[in-house]
Amino acid sequence: MKKVELIFIPFPVMGHIISAVEIANLLSSRYNHRLSITILLMDLPFDSMATAYTRSLSSDVEGSVKFVNLPPPQQTPPELSSLKSPHTFLQTTVDAQIPNVRAAIVELTQSLDSGPLAGLVLDMNCSATMIDLAHEMHVPSYVFFTSGAAFLGLLFHLQSLHDDHCADVTEFLDSNAELVVPCFANPVPSRVLPHAILNKEGWYAMTLNFARSLRKSKGILVNTCAELESYAINSLNSSTIKIPPIYPVGPLLNRTNDDQKESSIISWLDDQPPSSVVFLCFGSMGSFSVDQVREIARGLEHSGQRFIWSLRRSQPSTNGITYPTSCANLEELLPEGFLERTVGIGKIIGWAPQVAVLAHKAVGGFMSHCGWNSILESVWWGVPVATWPMYAEQHLNAFEMLKELGLGVEIIMDYKRDGHEGDLVSAKQIEMGIRGVMEGDGEMRKKVKDMSEKAQEAIMEGGSSHTSLGHFVEQVMCNMDTKSN
Repeated sequence: MKKVELIFIPFPVMGHIISAVEIANLLSSRYNHRLSITILLMDLPFDSMATAYTRSLSSDVEGSVKFVNLPPPQQTPPELSSLKSPHTFLQTTVDAQIPNVRAAIVELTQSLDSGPLAGLVLDMNCSATMIDLAHEMHVPSYVFFTSGAAFLGLLFHLQSLHDDHCADVTEFLDSNAELVVPCFANPVPSRVLPHAILNKEGWYAMTLNFARSLRKSKGILVNTCAELESYAINSLNSSTIKIPPIYPVGPLLNRTNDDQKESSIISWLDDQPPSSVVFLCFGSMGSFSVDQVREIARGLEHSGQRFIWSLRRSQPSTNGITYPTSCANLEELLPEGFLERTVGIGKIIGWAPQVAVLAHKAVGGFMSHCGWNSILESVWWGVPVATWPMYAEQHLNAFEMLKELGLGVEIIMDYKRDGHEGDLVSAKQIEMGIRGVMEGDGEMRKKVKDMSEKAQEAIMEGGSSHTSLGHFVEQVMCNMDTKSN
């Protein structure tokens, strides 16, 4: 029987591309006799790391997943260069690729070695635009949701409040209210809701359209597992509002440890005692002011803990998007004498091989911005988190880790920043958070280790995510049969 084709369209940033490649490889390895997988790759202007990664993927001709690099947009929208907000810029960049995506789909479906097109698997951040393209081309559409199930539930809840109950959810912006959200066991403080989606000048209208588009899909794959987010997943599955089937299929993350090539980092960790090092890393966009960097350094030094710190400075923003870079002169940035006083107990690096570091036995705590991929990696390797969220849904992720799951300690949960500046978090606050994650009660560390085992079991044969992925493939084939009839 001829294979059917699934086409993945990931959002062009590293975290989204990596997890899309992981699930595509997983589907291909398990269902190679039934599925052919192609990933359409678009470049994000000014993000050289993501561009280099996509280029490396398309050069890998030995894998069973095919990669197609989309050309630059045929006609760049004239307003693109003048857009100042990151979300508008990114969305406009994706929208401009619609003609190229359409052409690539047509070419793939007309090729001799391609089976019938079973559907498009759209990144969550591409769904609002691309789902209409799928309907136009009479192709089933599915969504790959790269954040957690609790955040997905929040989006549906806010959209339902607005559309079904005529509520103005922007009134929660900068308020002290607490919301009862079906996917959370505890009331959710408005201060941890994503700031941009409550701002009428920000993502508010886009978020509502985004949630509406998710409802149009045939199913939603979520990068989580039933054991990690059982409350949220049960809530979604029993929801009284109509939503597509939910498939928890994670944790999907890069576990290959190819970053072992950073031998100086790994060699330094090899010389440290087990669970003795706190790892500080704030994601591809994470950066701080000079004053905040010095407070972090003082907090680290006063904590007395061994540390490895991914420290990067902000560059001037492009279209409202800041891309941090490694620091050329640490002496000018750090408190006087800090490097001399911490020789032997600390190591400052630029870009961090995060998977390799978290997997190392010497690492006992993780100070993180709480991006969802970082959350999954910390859970996978059994490393408790000290939370310092910065943007997007990271504050909500921090709340979930702390209050819903008890898998970390708080540095801060409602950090606000304007561009790359924010309210100064004191050295004392940082010191207490580091001590909490490294010296805290054994119950939290035991819970993290237990969840690590459950997450790893979830993707094994017979595990919850393994089974859920099988149900997704069954639905894809069933929808193909329905379409053909």
